Amino acid sequence: MKKDTSMMHELPVSAYTSKEWFDLEMKHIFSKTWQFAGLVEDIVNPGDFISVQAGLNNIFIVKGRDNRLRAFHNMCRHRGTQLLRAVGKGKKAITCPYHDWTYDLEGKLISIPKKEEEFPGLCNKELHDCGLNLHEASVDIFKGMLFVHPQKDAPSIMSFFGEVEPYLGPHIVEELVEYSEVKGEPAYIKEVKANWKIIVENYIDHYHLAHLHEGTLNMYDHSKANFGWVGPHYWFYEPLVADYMADLKNASPYPLISSVPEDKIGVYVPWLFPNIGITEGESSWNTFHLIPIAPDKTLIVVRTKLMNVSDWEFNKQYLKSAKSTIWKKYGNKGKYEGDKNDPMASGDFMAEDVYACEQQQKSLSSPMFSIGAQAKRGEFAISKFQSVVKEWIEKHNNNE
Repeated sequence: MKKDTSMMHELPVSAYTSKEWFDLEMKHIFSKTWQFAGLVEDIVNPGDFISVQAGLNNIFIVKGRDNRLRAFHNMCRHRGTQLLRAVGKGKKAITCPYHDWTYDLEGKLISIPKKEEEFPGLCNKELHDCGLNLHEASVDIFKGMLFVHPQKDAPSIMSFFGEVEPYLGPHIVEELVEYSEVKGEPAYIKEVKANWKIIVENYIDHYHLAHLHEGTLNMYDHSKANFGWVGPHYWFYEPLVADYMADLKNASPYPLISSVPEDKIGVYVPWLFPNIGITEGESSWNTFHLIPIAPDKTLIVVRTKLMNVSDWEFNKQYLKSAKSTIWKKYGNKGKYEGDKNDPMASGDFMAEDVYACEQQQKSLSSPMFSIGAQAKRGEFAISKFQSVVKEWIEKHNNNE
Protein backbone atom coordinates (compact mmCIF):
# COMPACT_ATOMS: atom_id res chain seq x y z
CA MET A 1 0.00 0.00 0.00
CA LYS A 2 1.33 3.42 -0.95
CA LYS A 3 2.09 5.64 2.03
CA ASP A 4 -0.09 8.74 2.25
CA THR A 5 2.17 11.78 1.89
CA SER A 6 -0.58 14.43 1.73
CA MET A 7 0.18 17.39 3.95
CA MET A 8 -1.70 20.17 5.71
CA HIS A 9 1.24 22.59 5.65
CA GLU A 10 3.36 21.18 8.53
CA LEU A 11 1.29 18.14 9.48
CA PRO A 12 0.28 15.05 7.51
CA VAL A 13 -3.38 14.63 6.66
CA SER A 14 -3.38 11.60 8.96
CA ALA A 15 -2.93 14.01 11.89
CA TYR A 16 -6.55 15.04 11.25
CA THR A 17 -8.02 11.62 10.56
CA SER A 18 -6.18 8.84 12.40
CA LYS A 19 -6.82 7.36 15.83
CA GLU A 20 -3.05 7.03 16.31
CA TRP A 21 -2.52 10.80 16.07
CA PHE A 22 -5.55 11.49 18.24
CA ASP A 23 -4.19 9.20 20.97
CA LEU A 24 -0.79 10.90 20.86
CA GLU A 25 -2.44 14.31 21.26
CA MET A 26 -4.50 13.13 24.22
CA LYS A 27 -1.39 11.72 25.87
CA HIS A 28 1.22 14.35 25.06
CA ILE A 29 -0.74 17.60 24.67
CA PHE A 30 -4.03 17.49 26.57
CA SER A 31 -2.63 15.46 29.47
CA LYS A 32 0.40 17.74 29.89
CA THR A 33 -0.97 21.28 29.59
CA TRP A 34 -3.20 23.59 31.60
CA GLN A 35 -6.81 22.82 30.64
CA PHE A 36 -9.77 25.19 30.90
CA ALA A 37 -12.29 23.98 33.48
CA GLY A 38 -14.74 26.85 33.95
CA LEU A 39 -15.20 30.34 35.34
CA VAL A 40 -14.35 31.45 38.86
CA GLU A 41 -18.02 31.94 39.71
CA ASP A 42 -18.70 28.23 39.04
CA ILE A 43 -17.22 27.43 42.44
CA VAL A 44 -18.27 29.90 45.13
CA ASN A 45 -18.92 28.09 48.42
CA PRO A 46 -17.27 25.20 50.30
CA GLY A 47 -18.34 21.92 48.74
CA ASP A 48 -19.00 23.37 45.28
CA PHE A 49 -17.29 21.37 42.52
CA ILE A 50 -16.87 20.94 38.76
CA SER A 51 -15.29 18.12 36.78
CA VAL A 52 -13.42 18.32 33.49
CA GLN A 53 -11.72 15.94 31.08
CA ALA A 54 -8.04 16.85 30.68
CA GLY A 55 -6.69 14.51 28.04
CA LEU A 56 -6.57 11.02 29.54
CA ASN A 57 -7.52 12.35 32.95
CA ASN A 58 -10.86 13.24 34.49
CA ILE A 59 -10.25 15.87 37.16
CA PHE A 60 -12.50 17.69 39.57
CA ILE A 61 -12.03 21.00 41.36
CA VAL A 62 -13.62 21.44 44.77
CA LYS A 63 -13.66 24.32 47.25
CA GLY A 64 -12.65 23.12 50.70
CA ARG A 65 -13.95 24.15 54.10
CA ASP A 66 -11.01 26.55 54.28
CA ASN A 67 -12.22 28.20 51.01
CA ARG A 68 -9.20 26.91 49.11
CA LEU A 69 -9.58 25.44 45.65
CA ARG A 70 -8.11 21.96 45.21
CA ALA A 71 -8.00 19.59 42.24
CA PHE A 72 -8.00 15.80 42.33
CA HIS A 73 -8.12 12.97 39.83
CA ASN A 74 -11.75 11.93 39.71
CA MET A 75 -11.36 8.30 40.68
CA CYS A 76 -11.79 6.31 43.85
CA ARG A 77 -8.57 4.74 45.15
CA HIS A 78 -10.35 1.40 45.65
CA ARG A 79 -11.38 0.47 42.09
CA GLY A 80 -11.08 3.69 40.08
CA THR A 81 -14.79 4.49 39.92
CA GLN A 82 -15.67 8.09 39.02
CA LEU A 83 -16.48 10.01 42.19
CA LEU A 84 -18.21 13.18 41.01
CA ARG A 85 -20.23 14.01 37.91
CA ALA A 86 -20.42 17.35 36.09
CA VAL A 87 -21.18 20.26 38.43
CA GLY A 88 -22.52 20.32 41.97
CA LYS A 89 -23.00 22.41 45.06
CA GLY A 90 -22.49 22.07 48.80
CA LYS A 91 -20.83 18.67 49.12
CA LYS A 92 -19.94 17.84 52.73
CA ALA A 93 -17.80 14.87 51.70
CA ILE A 94 -17.02 12.87 48.57
CA THR A 95 -18.40 9.33 48.53
CA CYS A 96 -17.75 6.75 45.85
CA PRO A 97 -21.06 5.39 44.51
CA TYR A 98 -19.58 1.91 44.00
CA HIS A 99 -18.33 0.88 47.47
CA ASP A 100 -19.02 3.99 49.58
CA TRP A 101 -15.41 4.86 50.25
CA THR A 102 -15.58 8.45 51.52
CA TYR A 103 -13.08 11.31 51.27
CA ASP A 104 -13.16 14.77 52.83
CA LEU A 105 -12.98 17.96 50.76
CA GLU A 106 -9.20 17.96 51.15
CA GLY A 107 -8.97 14.56 49.40
CA LYS A 108 -8.25 12.46 52.51
CA LEU A 109 -9.83 9.04 52.89
CA ILE A 110 -12.01 9.24 56.00
CA SER A 111 -14.33 6.25 55.87
CA ILE A 112 -14.66 2.80 54.34
CA PRO A 113 -17.38 0.19 54.97
CA LYS A 114 -14.59 -2.27 55.77
CA LYS A 115 -14.61 -5.84 56.83
CA GLU A 116 -12.08 -6.71 59.53
CA GLU A 117 -10.63 -9.57 57.48
CA GLU A 118 -9.94 -7.20 54.57
CA PHE A 119 -8.34 -4.42 56.64
CA PRO A 120 -7.27 -6.00 59.94
CA GLY A 121 -6.60 -3.56 62.75
CA LEU A 122 -7.27 -0.46 60.63
CA CYS A 123 -9.66 2.06 62.13
CA ASN A 124 -11.20 5.02 60.33
CA LYS A 125 -9.00 7.46 62.24
CA GLU A 126 -5.94 5.90 60.63
CA LEU A 127 -7.26 5.94 57.08
CA HIS A 128 -5.68 9.24 56.03
CA ASP A 129 -2.24 7.79 56.76
CA CYS A 130 -2.72 4.59 54.76
CA GLY A 131 -1.64 6.01 51.37
CA LEU A 132 -5.11 5.83 49.79
CA ASN A 133 -5.95 9.54 49.66
CA LEU A 134 -7.04 10.96 46.32
CA HIS A 135 -4.40 11.65 43.70
CA GLU A 136 -3.78 15.39 43.57
CA ALA A 137 -3.79 17.56 40.45
CA SER A 138 -3.17 21.31 40.08
CA VAL A 139 -5.68 24.16 39.85
CA ASP A 140 -5.15 27.87 39.22
CA ILE A 141 -6.91 30.99 37.96
CA PHE A 142 -6.03 33.03 34.86
CA LYS A 143 -8.09 36.02 33.72
CA GLY A 144 -11.22 34.94 35.56
CA MET A 145 -10.96 31.36 34.29
CA LEU A 146 -10.29 28.14 36.19
CA PHE A 147 -7.63 25.82 34.81
CA VAL A 148 -6.48 22.36 35.86
CA HIS A 149 -3.29 20.46 35.18
CA PRO A 150 -3.08 16.67 35.67
CA GLN A 151 0.28 16.95 37.45
CA LYS A 152 0.38 17.62 41.18
CA ASP A 153 3.44 19.86 40.87
CA ALA A 154 2.64 21.45 37.50
CA PRO A 155 4.61 24.38 36.08
CA SER A 156 2.99 27.63 37.23
CA ILE A 157 0.10 28.84 35.12
CA MET A 158 1.85 32.17 34.55
CA SER A 159 4.90 30.40 33.15
CA PHE A 160 2.54 28.98 30.52
CA PHE A 161 0.22 31.95 29.83
CA GLY A 162 2.20 34.88 31.22
CA GLU A 163 3.90 35.95 27.98
CA VAL A 164 0.62 36.28 26.09
CA GLU A 165 -1.21 38.19 28.84
CA PRO A 166 -0.09 41.67 27.64
CA TYR A 167 -1.73 40.94 24.27
CA LEU A 168 -5.14 40.18 25.77
CA GLY A 169 -7.97 42.65 26.16
CA PRO A 170 -8.18 45.02 29.16
CA HIS A 171 -11.49 43.48 30.23
CA ILE A 172 -11.92 42.79 33.96
CA VAL A 173 -13.65 39.46 33.58
CA GLU A 174 -14.67 39.05 37.22
CA GLU A 175 -16.85 42.18 36.97
CA LEU A 176 -18.95 40.69 34.17
CA VAL A 177 -21.99 38.42 34.44
CA GLU A 178 -22.75 35.36 32.35
CA TYR A 179 -25.22 35.71 29.49
CA SER A 180 -27.18 32.68 30.70
CA GLU A 181 -27.93 34.50 33.94
CA VAL A 182 -29.07 37.65 32.13
CA LYS A 183 -31.13 36.01 29.38
CA GLY A 184 -31.94 32.66 30.97
CA GLU A 185 -30.49 30.81 27.98
CA PRO A 186 -27.89 28.01 28.13
CA ALA A 187 -24.35 28.24 26.82
CA TYR A 188 -23.78 27.52 23.12
CA ILE A 189 -22.90 23.82 22.78
CA LYS A 190 -22.31 22.21 19.40
CA GLU A 191 -20.86 18.88 18.32
CA VAL A 192 -18.88 19.46 15.12
CA LYS A 193 -17.89 16.69 12.71
CA ALA A 194 -14.31 17.88 12.37
CA ASN A 195 -10.92 17.38 13.98
CA TRP A 196 -10.18 19.86 16.76
CA LYS A 197 -7.20 21.28 14.83
CA ILE A 198 -9.41 22.14 11.83
CA ILE A 199 -11.53 24.26 14.19
CA VAL A 200 -8.47 25.94 15.74
CA GLU A 201 -7.12 26.75 12.28
CA ASN A 202 -10.44 28.29 11.30
CA TYR A 203 -10.44 30.33 14.52
CA ILE A 204 -6.96 31.78 13.94
CA ASP A 205 -7.28 32.23 10.16
CA HIS A 206 -7.50 35.98 9.45
CA TYR A 207 -7.67 35.31 5.71
CA HIS A 208 -11.25 34.01 5.70
CA LEU A 209 -12.85 36.76 7.79
CA ALA A 210 -13.50 39.15 4.91
CA HIS A 211 -14.69 36.32 2.67
CA LEU A 212 -16.71 33.67 4.50
CA HIS A 213 -17.99 36.27 6.98
CA GLU A 214 -18.34 39.22 4.60
CA GLY A 215 -21.92 39.75 5.79
CA THR A 216 -21.70 38.61 9.42
CA LEU A 217 -18.46 40.08 10.79
CA ASN A 218 -18.10 43.14 8.57
CA MET A 219 -18.38 45.53 11.54
CA TYR A 220 -14.68 44.83 12.20
CA ASP A 221 -11.91 46.33 10.10
CA HIS A 222 -10.11 43.21 8.87
CA SER A 223 -7.62 45.27 6.86
CA LYS A 224 -6.17 46.69 10.10
CA ALA A 225 -5.82 43.41 12.00
CA ASN A 226 -2.67 42.70 13.99
CA PHE A 227 -1.72 39.21 15.08
CA GLY A 228 1.22 37.01 16.00
CA TRP A 229 2.58 34.33 18.31
CA VAL A 230 4.01 34.36 21.82
CA GLY A 231 5.34 30.92 22.70
CA PRO A 232 2.61 28.40 21.76
CA HIS A 233 -0.16 31.03 22.00
CA TYR A 234 -1.72 33.14 19.25
CA TRP A 235 -2.86 36.74 19.73
CA PHE A 236 -5.13 38.78 17.47
CA TYR A 237 -6.66 42.26 17.49
CA GLU A 238 -8.64 44.31 15.00
CA PRO A 239 -10.54 47.60 15.41
CA LEU A 240 -14.15 48.38 14.60
CA VAL A 241 -14.97 49.97 11.25
CA ALA A 242 -15.14 53.75 11.51
CA ASP A 243 -18.90 54.32 11.20
CA TYR A 244 -19.77 51.55 13.70
CA MET A 245 -17.26 53.04 16.12
CA ALA A 246 -18.73 56.52 15.62
CA ASP A 247 -22.22 55.33 16.62
CA LEU A 248 -21.11 52.63 19.04
CA LYS A 249 -22.96 53.88 22.12
CA ASN A 250 -26.21 53.56 20.22
CA ALA A 251 -25.45 50.65 17.87
CA SER A 252 -23.90 48.17 20.33
CA PRO A 253 -26.39 45.33 20.97
CA TYR A 254 -25.36 45.15 24.65
CA PRO A 255 -24.16 47.77 27.15
CA LEU A 256 -20.50 48.61 26.52
CA ILE A 257 -17.99 47.01 28.87
CA SER A 258 -16.82 49.81 31.16
CA SER A 259 -13.36 48.33 31.86
CA VAL A 260 -12.36 48.81 28.20
CA PRO A 261 -11.04 52.36 27.53
CA GLU A 262 -12.26 53.99 24.33
CA ASP A 263 -8.81 53.84 22.72
CA LYS A 264 -8.68 50.07 23.39
CA ILE A 265 -12.06 49.22 21.91
CA GLY A 266 -11.96 46.54 19.24
CA VAL A 267 -11.99 42.77 19.25
CA TYR A 268 -9.23 40.68 20.84
CA VAL A 269 -9.34 37.04 19.70
CA PRO A 270 -6.42 35.09 21.19
CA TRP A 271 -5.97 31.33 21.09
CA LEU A 272 -4.45 29.85 24.26
CA PHE A 273 -2.75 26.56 23.47
CA PRO A 274 -3.99 23.99 23.07
CA ASN A 275 -7.79 24.35 23.05
CA ILE A 276 -9.26 27.53 24.52
CA GLY A 277 -10.03 30.68 22.58
CA ILE A 278 -11.22 33.99 24.03
CA THR A 279 -13.24 36.62 22.18
CA GLU A 280 -13.02 39.97 23.97
CA GLY A 281 -15.17 42.63 22.33
CA GLU A 282 -16.77 45.99 22.96
CA SER A 283 -19.84 44.57 24.71
CA SER A 284 -19.19 40.87 25.37
CA TRP A 285 -16.45 38.51 26.53
CA ASN A 286 -16.50 34.84 25.50
CA THR A 287 -14.71 31.58 26.04
CA PHE A 288 -14.53 29.22 23.05
CA HIS A 289 -13.64 25.81 24.45
CA LEU A 290 -12.84 22.83 22.22
CA ILE A 291 -13.21 19.32 23.65
CA PRO A 292 -11.81 16.65 21.30
CA ILE A 293 -14.06 13.58 21.18
CA ALA A 294 -12.63 11.60 18.24
CA PRO A 295 -10.31 12.22 15.26
CA ASP A 296 -13.26 13.65 13.34
CA LYS A 297 -15.49 14.93 16.14
CA THR A 298 -15.17 17.91 18.50
CA LEU A 299 -17.46 19.51 21.05
CA ILE A 300 -17.59 23.32 21.11
CA VAL A 301 -18.74 25.07 24.28
CA VAL A 302 -19.08 28.87 24.20
CA ARG A 303 -19.77 30.88 27.35
CA THR A 304 -20.54 34.59 27.15
CA LYS A 305 -20.24 37.33 29.77
CA LEU A 306 -21.74 40.82 29.65
CA MET A 307 -21.83 43.97 31.77
CA ASN A 308 -23.39 43.45 35.18
CA VAL A 309 -26.20 45.99 34.84
CA SER A 310 -29.96 45.99 35.37
CA ASP A 311 -32.53 44.48 33.02
CA TRP A 312 -33.68 48.02 32.32
CA GLU A 313 -30.19 48.96 31.08
CA PHE A 314 -30.11 45.91 28.80
CA ASN A 315 -33.53 46.64 27.36
CA LYS A 316 -32.70 50.30 26.83
CA GLN A 317 -29.51 49.39 24.94
CA TYR A 318 -31.34 46.80 22.86
CA LEU A 319 -33.90 49.38 21.76
CA LYS A 320 -31.19 51.90 20.86
CA SER A 321 -29.34 49.25 18.85
CA ALA A 322 -32.50 48.22 17.01
CA LYS A 323 -33.07 51.84 15.93
CA SER A 324 -29.49 52.37 14.75
CA THR A 325 -29.08 52.63 10.99
CA ILE A 326 -25.70 50.87 11.31
CA TRP A 327 -27.32 47.43 11.16
CA LYS A 328 -28.81 48.15 7.76
CA LYS A 329 -25.24 48.02 6.50
CA TYR A 330 -23.44 45.64 8.85
CA GLY A 331 -23.91 42.18 10.28
CA ASN A 332 -26.34 39.25 10.00
CA LYS A 333 -26.28 38.95 6.21
CA GLY A 334 -25.73 35.43 4.91
CA LYS A 335 -23.02 34.60 2.44
CA TYR A 336 -25.80 33.51 0.09
CA GLU A 337 -29.50 34.28 -0.13
CA GLY A 338 -31.99 31.54 0.57
CA ASP A 339 -33.41 29.37 3.32
CA LYS A 340 -32.20 30.58 6.74
CA ASN A 341 -31.75 26.92 7.73
CA ASP A 342 -28.89 26.82 5.22
CA PRO A 343 -25.78 27.77 7.25
CA MET A 344 -24.46 29.81 4.35
CA ALA A 345 -27.69 31.84 4.20
CA SER A 346 -28.30 31.97 7.94
CA GLY A 347 -26.56 35.25 8.76
CA ASP A 348 -24.93 33.40 11.69
CA PHE A 349 -21.12 33.44 11.65
CA MET A 350 -20.90 30.37 13.92
CA ALA A 351 -23.10 28.37 11.53
CA GLU A 352 -20.88 29.51 8.66
CA ASP A 353 -17.72 28.39 10.49
CA VAL A 354 -19.15 25.02 11.53
CA TYR A 355 -20.22 24.33 7.95
CA ALA A 356 -16.79 25.27 6.58
CA CYS A 357 -14.94 23.13 9.14
CA GLU A 358 -17.08 20.08 8.45
CA GLN A 359 -16.60 20.47 4.70
CA GLN A 360 -12.83 20.70 5.16
CA GLN A 361 -12.85 17.54 7.25
CA LYS A 362 -14.80 15.70 4.52
CA SER A 363 -12.33 16.81 1.86
CA LEU A 364 -9.44 15.11 3.67
CA SER A 365 -10.69 11.70 2.55
CA SER A 366 -10.54 12.66 -1.12
CA PRO A 367 -7.55 11.41 -3.16
CA MET A 368 -7.60 14.81 -4.88
CA PHE A 369 -6.97 16.74 -1.66
CA SER A 370 -4.01 19.14 -1.59
CA ILE A 371 -3.12 22.56 -0.22
CA GLY A 372 -3.04 25.14 -2.99
CA ALA A 373 -1.38 28.51 -3.39
CA GLN A 374 -1.46 30.45 -0.14
CA ALA A 375 -1.19 34.04 0.99
CA LYS A 376 2.06 34.02 2.95
CA ARG A 377 0.83 36.20 5.79
CA GLY A 378 -2.68 34.79 5.73
CA GLU A 379 -1.51 31.19 6.18
CA PHE A 380 1.35 31.90 8.59
CA ALA A 381 -0.83 31.44 11.68
CA ILE A 382 -2.00 28.01 10.53
CA SER A 383 1.51 26.80 9.69
CA LYS A 384 2.79 28.04 13.05
CA PHE A 385 0.00 26.30 14.97
CA GLN A 386 0.74 23.03 13.19
CA SER A 387 4.43 23.42 14.02
CA VAL A 388 3.57 23.87 17.71
CA VAL A 389 1.45 20.71 17.71
CA LYS A 390 4.16 18.74 15.91
CA GLU A 391 6.95 19.99 18.19
CA TRP A 392 4.94 19.33 21.34
CA ILE A 393 4.23 15.72 20.40
CA GLU A 394 7.76 15.00 19.17
CA LYS A 395 9.32 16.52 22.29
CA HIS A 396 7.23 14.48 24.72
CA ASN A 397 7.18 11.33 22.61
CA ASN A 398 10.97 11.30 22.36
CA ASN A 399 11.34 11.72 26.12
CA GLU A 400 9.64 8.38 26.78
